[in-house]
Amino acid sequence: METILPALILAFIITYAAIPAIINVADIKKLYDVPNARKIHATPVPSLGGLGIFAGFIVSCLLNISFSNSQGFQYYFAAALVIFFLGLKDDILILTPLKKFVGQIVAAFIIIYKGGAIIKSMHGFMGVYELPEAISLILTYLTVIVIINSFNLIDGVDGLAAGLGIFTTFTFGVYFYTIAHIEYSALAFAMCGSLLAFLIFNRAPARIFMGDTGSLLIGLVNAVLVVHFINVADSASAGLTLQASPAIAIAILIIPLFDTLRVFSIRILSRRSPFSPDRNHIHHILLDRGMSHKAVSFTLIMVNILFVAVAFFLRNLGNNVVIPVLIALAFTSFAFVYYLRKPRLIVVKNEENVLQLTTTSRIMPLSPTPPKAAKQN
Repeated sequence: METILPALILAFIITYAAIPAIINVADIKKLYDVPNARKIHATPVPSLGGLGIFAGFIVSCLLNISFSNSQGFQYYFAAALVIFFLGLKDDILILTPLKKFVGQIVAAFIIIYKGGAIIKSMHGFMGVYELPEAISLILTYLTVIVIINSFNLIDGVDGLAAGLGIFTTFTFGVYFYTIAHIEYSALAFAMCGSLLAFLIFNRAPARIFMGDTGSLLIGLVNAVLVVHFINVADSASAGLTLQASPAIAIAILIIPLFDTLRVFSIRILSRRSPFSPDRNHIHHILLDRGMSHKAVSFTLIMVNILFVAVAFFLRNLGNNVVIPVLIALAFTSFAFVYYLRKPRLIVVKNEENVLQLTTTSRIMPLSPTPPKAAKQN
């Protein structure tokens, strides 16, 4: 506890102190996330909150985590620096999806090859235990890249990415503290503290967004925590053994993971880049039903907690039962929301300016054209 509390408190204080200064600088330099037809916010909002999150997280980690007792952690922080500069450049200058993907591969390479964060076993899922080295590396790369992008893509509603990040890092932090993996617990609580401070300024209506700098960093930290959790949670040496650790890990990240994989699949099947923007995310669908930003964030976080509870209570049934149950529940829940959503009435100045709106939205042009000229998309 002498390491955990300082890690959380110091990260919170630094981020809380940094965010107002970042907002002021963004206002002076006009560094805003400008609204467009696809985005939800109506006024320009600073999008450099990730700077404050990174500052609180990295300083807290460096002061509270001992490298002599933490093999590989210096490489985790090196990967975090790569992600930080990648996200910062994208927030200011806008990177192509290919460049962002290459940067994520570099970060994944650092934590896998240098940091040793590798998934070595399937823990009995589909009858597979120990994995060949090549398969292990491929699986770990896919896991890291998907988790990094999952938090980047779920960051579409005020407080959602930060709220989910607080839940996931707090959950991992508590578990690692319970089994005396203090360094990983401090890593998790440092991120949790930074996000708690950031959320104060990101609650609807948000005064600042975290941008890619923050969302990519949350994804990277969660990727490191997930890989370590899968490797140790069901081992006999763990102080608190959890059967079906991969299933529980999936449950902890179920909202960002399911939404990302679903949206990627839709885009690929539509012969588009998986990184191309659209309005098919779960938070867009809930907004289309008339829910507010606060209601969307609260609902999705509560659903995520429910999935973790289901996985925890079913853990003794094994991965071959729990993982299919989680997938079935996720699809059932999404289908219920999707087919019951209501169309939104969107008032625009001119229909030609509306891009990539959902097919359930009714468009009402704010123009002198007769009512019969208005079309429905």
